[in-house]
Amino acid sequence: MSTRTPHQPVWQIVARREIAVRATDKSTLIGTAVMLAVIVGVLGFTAWNEGKEKTYDIAYSSASAQAMVDGIGERASGIEAKVHVDPVSVDDAEAARTALEDERIDAYLRPTSASDPDSGWTLVTLEDADSELRDVVTQAVAAIVLADNAAAAGTTSADLTKGSKIALDQVEGDSELSAIRFVVGYALAIVFYFASIMFGMTLANSVVEEKQSRIVEMIAAAVPLRQLLAGKIIGNAVIAVGQMLVYVSVGLIGMSFTDFSFALPALSGAIGWFVIFFLIGFVVLSTLWAVAGALASRTEDLQSSSTPITMLLMVMFFGALYLDGVGEVIGSYVPPLSAVLMPMRLIDGTAAWWEPVIAIVLLMGFGAALIGLAERLYSRALLQTGGQLSLKAAWRLEE
Repeated sequence: MSTRTPHQPVWQIVARREIAVRATDKSTLIGTAVMLAVIVGVLGFTAWNEGKEKTYDIAYSSASAQAMVDGIGERASGIEAKVHVDPVSVDDAEAARTALEDERIDAYLRPTSASDPDSGWTLVTLEDADSELRDVVTQAVAAIVLADNAAAAGTTSADLTKGSKIALDQVEGDSELSAIRFVVGYALAIVFYFASIMFGMTLANSVVEEKQSRIVEMIAAAVPLRQLLAGKIIGNAVIAVGQMLVYVSVGLIGMSFTDFSFALPALSGAIGWFVIFFLIGFVVLSTLWAVAGALASRTEDLQSSSTPITMLLMVMFFGALYLDGVGEVIGSYVPPLSAVLMPMRLIDGTAAWWEPVIAIVLLMGFGAALIGLAERLYSRALLQTGGQLSLKAAWRLEE
């Protein structure tokens, strides 16, 4: 252990040591770099794909189809700003099929029935049509046919569709934020899950390695176990939250270059709450990981002793993904599920300003009680090296 000044608490020395070790650990650095590369790659591809103009070559083999394809080309950019349609003439359906197989065209438009002009149109593609192409053709054909039918009836398409426009609104939340809730809210739940497992397992491994090498016996002779536990948890929490802030910052900057940038002002506050909930939730769960390490006598025992924590994290993760309605509201107050679910509700705009405050108070109360129990188990199990301990056995040991 490092030499400390007379007025420096032991837990600060332990925390600084944990931070220094984790911050320079190759696996931590590599994992951080890989995650940042994934975030930048996904957002970069999204921004590039959204900004890229797409041109589709649609073939025709009859005069009526030519008129329809020309009409689609005129309306395409009005339906999808970055989509363009180029008409391509072919001799017949067989020539169109050959062109599709050779990938010289993207689609072939023909009347559904040559004998029935009112049968509609068929769009033939080699495989499943791109969503942009499908939307443009569907909407353009509908608009062209409507205009033709209206002219035949001596009226206009505007008169025929008067009063038919639907505007979307919702009582709870914001309609624009709801469109990206799946992306942002679920991404935060996934990040919480994997960060808790990665850093939690690192903490548990640190405890069991010190225990297995008998170094912990020398440490325990010089350092109160309560401060040793506090230093380990705080040190790992600093690294975990620091890494989380890097991920969130890169993610928000990346979103500013995508079509989701409109939601950044509303998301910023909710993501700030997420960081607070992550910090508290991580500290609470870290006490359990430290106990899992103390219960194990060897690294091989850790998988067994940490299984209950892994199961708890899975319950939190899948609960956040699948709870809805009243269950979601109730779950957002129940620790430790609230550490994930309340930020998701804040992103969705369905939680009032006072709700996260209550959830944090409940989470902190739960954490205080859990830390008290975990401290007792940790201090009793840490110096036991006769094999893996059960929770019941550890609880009965004398300190």
